[in-house]
Amino acid sequence: MRSVLIVDDDPFIRKLVSTTLEDVAGFQLHEAANGVEAVELAAEVHPELVFLDIDMPRMDGIEACRLIRAQDNGAAKATIVMLTAAGALENETRARSAGADLFLTKPFSPLDLLRLVDELA
Repeated sequence: MRSVLIVDDDPFIRKLVSTTLEDVAGFQLHEAANGVEAVELAAEVHPELVFLDIDMPRMDGIEACRLIRAQDNGAAKATIVMLTAAGALENETRARSAGADLFLTKPFSPLDLLRLVDELA
């Protein structure tokens, strides 16, 4: 079963992603509300796929991405998809240098999300 970590401080976004992916066969979904929780949960569940918001309290997604990449377990090899606000190009540059693989611009539709996951499969 493929483990997916969904990280966003907005419960609506977490619900949107989890509801969209809950029917995708073989996905085990985990959620975190900030970067600190994300790093801890990634160490526990070793996700193959991480959806990671950039702008969060306690620890932003860029720092969380950097720390997940630094883990000495399966989480370091996860595909990390950053959830970004429209027009935040400077964040994309920082996120790429932290180890982000892909970007999904908010707001996004469930169809966009499914298309991206399908491309990764």
